[in-house]
Amino acid sequence: MFQQSRNLLPYRSLLALMALMGCAPEIRTPKYTEPNWTVENPLTTSGASKGSSRMVSQALTSSSLDALRTGESTATPASSPLKDIHFEFDRYELRADARETLDTNANWLKENPLIRVEIEGHCDERGTNEYNLALGAKRARAARDYLVSLGIPLNRLSTVSYGEEIPVCTEHAESCWEKNRRDRFVVAPAVPTS
Repeated sequence: MFQQSRNLLPYRSLLALMALMGCAPEIRTPKYTEPNWTVENPLTTSGASKGSSRMVSQALTSSSLDALRTGESTATPASSPLKDIHFEFDRYELRADARETLDTNANWLKENPLIRVEIEGHCDERGTNEYNLALGAKRARAARDYLVSLGIPLNRLSTVSYGEEIPVCTEHAESCWEKNRRDRFVVAPAVPTS
């Protein structure tokens, strides 16, 4: 008998804890509530300039990631007022043609002050995933910084890098890789408010 109770000695603490848990008050988990998101419709808000509703509606495109998930093209529609910019191989400095495009994009953003933009940095398939993610981030930041220098408030611009993961062209040739080395400009949802 003494030997049997000695074998149960290590389990006494566990048994005591189990007994206490049975007597403990019920623990309630707070209910999940949806965050309060404010998304202003630039088509109906008085802040949008007159005559720009058609251009704003054309700008309302999905991100490259959303397009990929739904099987849509990840290319920017030709009708979009926000045009892509392109980069040289393994570079993130803005070319002259990229600066011209960014000037045009900045003018459109000034005419539509309620619009926020996410700048997506993309790369071609050459290089490691990690390297291309870093390079895509530098490309997106270069465009963001240039737009800020043109007077676009920083709080209207965000950046994301997709590296080589979401190509617009999948052939293994320089003509295709040129298309993938880009920044894409996507109208972003409004930030959450409390």
